[in-house]
Amino acid sequence: MTPLTDYLSPLPLIAVLRGITPGEIASIADAIHGEGFRVLEVPLNSPQPFESIAHLAADYGTRCLVGAGTVLDPRDCVRVRDAGGRLIVMPHADVAVIREAKRLGMVCLPGVATPTEAFAALAAGADGLKLFPAEAMVPAVLRAWRAVLPQRTLVFAVGGIRPDNLAPWWAEGAAGFGTGSNLYKPGADAATVRAGAAAYAAAFRALPVRAQ
Repeated sequence: MTPLTDYLSPLPLIAVLRGITPGEIASIADAIHGEGFRVLEVPLNSPQPFESIAHLAADYGTRCLVGAGTVLDPRDCVRVRDAGGRLIVMPHADVAVIREAKRLGMVCLPGVATPTEAFAALAAGADGLKLFPAEAMVPAVLRAWRAVLPQRTLVFAVGGIRPDNLAPWWAEGAAGFGTGSNLYKPGADAATVRAGAAAYAAAFRALPVRAQ
């Protein structure tokens, strides 16, 4: 499997397509992919999520890291894999889900809100951490975490992320961002979503280049 970091270029954003239907996948994914997004998730509380994941994997599986979000049950990891997904994203840090995802060779990004959850998730094999909900925290929280987490830990700020608030999280060491309703709302047309994706891409490109 290509490392997660490869998919974070050219744009380290995860598109959260909550509420999307299978019939919308083609046009919405094309709009988002066209603006540089390479990590795409369909939350499992969307209509017919496994069918949507299958369509997404068939069309973009060789170019993007695609999979599921809001994965709460370890048994759903197999269903995501069987649909062609390779990514498991969670709102919480259930180590049973993390371990099952890694057993299946999938990329796993659990949601964490405390250092205790963060270290437990990493010990279970998480590929990165979803700091969630970011809108309930401040970037200084990430600064404190980065002082104690392993140096190369990938931390993504998720929840309330908009083009105009990427900079403070980036300054404190965020590896990337996840965005849902600020990018895609159920029923949105492709042109609207493309414009939103373009705004995120432009905002990211305006950020300072980080030293390697």
